[in-house]
Amino acid sequence: MSVFWIALFATLAGTVIASLLACLPGLHIYNVMGALVLAIIALADTQWAIAPEIYLPMMAAMIVGWSMVNTIPAVLLGTPDESAMFTVLPGQKYLMDGRGFEGTMITAVGGLAGAFFLILVVAPFAPRYLPVSQEVLKGHMHWVLWIIITFMLMSEWPKGGNRGPAGWAKFYDAWKTLLAGLATFFLAGLLGFIILTRSPVSHEVAFQNIMPAFVGLFAIPWCLLNIISAADMPKQTVTKSLAVNGDIILRSVWSGSLGGGLAAYFPIVTGGVGGMLAGHATAQRDERIFIMGQGVSKFIYFVGSFILMFVPGLHLTRGGGAWMAKTLYTPSGISDYYLILGSIAVASAVAYLLMEPLTKLTLKFISRYNYRHVSSVALAIIILMVWGITGWIGVFIMAVGTGIGLLPVLFGSRRLNCLGILLFPIACNMSGFGETITGWLGLT
Repeated sequence: MSVFWIALFATLAGTVIASLLACLPGLHIYNVMGALVLAIIALADTQWAIAPEIYLPMMAAMIVGWSMVNTIPAVLLGTPDESAMFTVLPGQKYLMDGRGFEGTMITAVGGLAGAFFLILVVAPFAPRYLPVSQEVLKGHMHWVLWIIITFMLMSEWPKGGNRGPAGWAKFYDAWKTLLAGLATFFLAGLLGFIILTRSPVSHEVAFQNIMPAFVGLFAIPWCLLNIISAADMPKQTVTKSLAVNGDIILRSVWSGSLGGGLAAYFPIVTGGVGGMLAGHATAQRDERIFIMGQGVSKFIYFVGSFILMFVPGLHLTRGGGAWMAKTLYTPSGISDYYLILGSIAVASAVAYLLMEPLTKLTLKFISRYNYRHVSSVALAIIILMVWGITGWIGVFIMAVGTGIGLLPVLFGSRRLNCLGILLFPIACNMSGFGETITGWLGLT
């Protein structure tokens, strides 16, 4: 069998597997890819060794399928990862209006538009211009990251305290969300210092050492919130038209590609942060543009950060998928770049075609089964997954992360502050005083 057909089969298989797994709330594709990497390493010296022509297209397709289809649980089941946070509120508004199918499919159109933008606009120019920009910017990444952190923290304005008698009660009412946001950021940052400096997770799964904390910070709080306070979902309507046109798509690509591009290119700047920055920069107010733009942003963030590893002359490893692929393979030339681009193109088309039937199936499922029961099953799956990969140490880290992740839920602050787990320690290390803080924490 030729390399073409092998790569095509691997792409189709990866897309279908990831699309089905993406319907499970709280499950991140990087967790599944981590298990795949362990299997590939275990089989490397046996007769069952898996060739790069198989696992590279499959990994690319899995990222594409998940970034497209994971919109379904983010909108319909309310357990998003951090990159989908901005999609959830408008998307759940659609859901409570009986238009969950429409909100999900609009985001999927954004993902497909992001695929076109990456493959037809970014990819042809990336080998020529991105290595040059990297040489120019690589000495300035530390202060760019600190500016992003400062903006993220300062943009969480006090939300209360407008009325009532003066005094400490009014002060607390005004500043409790901001203080909760700051506490979330710095507590998550301290947890990040511990995990990144002296991780208690076994060295055999070291590339998954941050996974339990991320699950605790983002997935577990949403599952718990759904179990405790799930509302009755109204009857959903399946529409035949999404009421979008070329103007809406182009404006969505403009805002979404800006946010996703920033997140994919700059280190540790994730999709949620990129979406926040792009939202402030472009000020798009139409709900359809907002939701579709977040679909573009999420796709470009996850898929674009993977592509950067294969750009000739660049070979950046920004995202989790690229880090895992780097443990298995080093790109060797333009042929690898074309292989990944072709896999992404095929996977994008297949994942988009799967969106409609999977969305309808999910709507049918949650209309038949209790919303709390669905969230309970998802919570059990997440805990078992963490235990299976990282053991009881990982479960303990997940529990600590859950405590921090519940602060925004309880006090109504921005959940993006949980990203302090990466932003704070990496920014400190890039600025040269990370060792000082690790010394204060007794981690040296």
